Amino acid sequence: MRQPSVISRRVAAAAVVLVVVGGAAACGPADSKNADGDSGAAGKPHKGGTLTVLNSSPQEDFDPARLYTSGGGNVPSLVFRTLTTRNREDGAAGAKVVPDLATDLGTPSKDATVWTYTLKDGLKYEDGSAITSADIKYGIERSFAAELSGGAPYLRDWLVGGADYEGPYKGGKGLDSIETPDAKTIVFHLVKPEGEFPYLATQTQTTPVPKAKDTGTKYEEHPLSSGPYKVVKNEGDGERLVLERNPHWSQATDEERKAYPDRIDVRSGLDSAVINQRLSASQGTDAAAVTTDTNLGPAELAKVAGDKKLSARVGTGHFGYTNYIAFNPKVKPFDDPKVRQAISYAVDRSSVVNAAGGSALAEPATTFLPNQKSFGYTPYDAFPAGRTGDPAKAKELLKEAGYPNGLTVTLTHNNDKNFATSPEIATALQEALKKAGITVKLQGLEDNAYSDTVYNIKSEPGFFLGGWGADWPSGGPFFAPVFDGRQIVKSGYNFNSAQLDDPAVNKEIDEINKLTDLNAAAERWGALDKKVGEQALTVPLFHPVYKRLYGKSVKNVVISDWTGVLDISQVAVK
Repeated sequence: MRQPSVISRRVAAAAVVLVVVGGAAACGPADSKNADGDSGAAGKPHKGGTLTVLNSSPQEDFDPARLYTSGGGNVPSLVFRTLTTRNREDGAAGAKVVPDLATDLGTPSKDATVWTYTLKDGLKYEDGSAITSADIKYGIERSFAAELSGGAPYLRDWLVGGADYEGPYKGGKGLDSIETPDAKTIVFHLVKPEGEFPYLATQTQTTPVPKAKDTGTKYEEHPLSSGPYKVVKNEGDGERLVLERNPHWSQATDEERKAYPDRIDVRSGLDSAVINQRLSASQGTDAAAVTTDTNLGPAELAKVAGDKKLSARVGTGHFGYTNYIAFNPKVKPFDDPKVRQAISYAVDRSSVVNAAGGSALAEPATTFLPNQKSFGYTPYDAFPAGRTGDPAKAKELLKEAGYPNGLTVTLTHNNDKNFATSPEIATALQEALKKAGITVKLQGLEDNAYSDTVYNIKSEPGFFLGGWGADWPSGGPFFAPVFDGRQIVKSGYNFNSAQLDDPAVNKEIDEINKLTDLNAAAERWGALDKKVGEQALTVPLFHPVYKRLYGKSVKNVVISDWTGVLDISQVAVK
């Protein structure tokens, strides 16, 4: 079962903003020119200056124990280094996992239940003290404390004894499943084979925290930096976060972070329209500004498209996310596969894409896994109906299911127009299914009521809009929570909406998890996606796309398939 605090993060991921995330990444044109005739994103990067980050959501809970992965648009990774990290390159290359504090991706035992890491030489905190394996062990242990909840659940689920551990504050006991035989070696003992442990090791819970410096819930006010920047100001729980250089960080130990600016000023709680207006005008300090959480909407994008100088400052990125129709086969008539198949054929993806903001902001999807190699993407369309649907085939299937005169169903969605489960998407589906003789009644719920309803087995409707995003770019955390029968949660938030508990599927998930060859694992995830997709338990609709402005003085724009957002660890402003 997920921790309650993690549940809230999952729900946020499942109802992600409409034009926030999706498939393969790129950046603004490499030969673009900014308003001053300088060579924009392609200009030669130099050290110095201040980078301003303009965001709508605050960088709250700035403690490595409480952060879910390296969220917040990459800001945490400027302060918190981890055993491994993402490769800081454009597109698909950026979906690879690489060493960070560790010398390599880890050494697994034969059955992948034990993973051993060795730390690099010369690692130091902002105060000049050495980073040790004991600090990483302690940093993980404190993430189990109830007062520091909010982080990813995997360590609790994967480590021997993790399920019952309550952190070091109660009795001072550590986790026996994490060993530190010396200052540079750390060993993890897992409850089952996990070939994707190198991905898990990217999460902020593996950030080193010296026990002597731990201030509990106040640690977020001034966490001890292991990265290129240290926190000098944290106001309003992350609404204003100011970072300056960590003098003891060494580029020789960190191949991934460039750390060009001298100072990074993160200002949050801003209105999205204001952020885009400021980045568009690019005046004063805003010329050296970026956003990591605010997209251009359809109207704004149309305006930008008509301005060559402005359009040259738009970064395009994709993140592993799929928006889909979810079925609950426990509810009639969705217990009949032919009804689910009929709806699959009736869907008009072109109208759905238009409702999501158009082809610049959404890509049609026919697979549950995102269309990226790292996830194991295998192209298939189990119910081929073209871009606009096949009403005739849908009517044929409905007749076979005993509904020759059509049927009436209710589609549950989120009332918030900013979400991918929005009324616009629901209305587009309503109109398309009508052509197949399916009358769709719309049930719109407010955000909290929507989440509480659709992710609760007791109240889950038979037909609703959902979405799923990746904790890291692989099939494991994307596919298993939605289709592994052992992850069905009967009291709490449940994301296996089909309540699928197929022994063959569960077994294949276990077999894939044993693989330490991530490419081989990806192929198996793709094959399993196709197998489950044929059961019509979901109808994939689209992958959203990021479109974000950056200031005219910003250079070295890198957008990877791991995050889909501009990587501020690479940005230069001079």
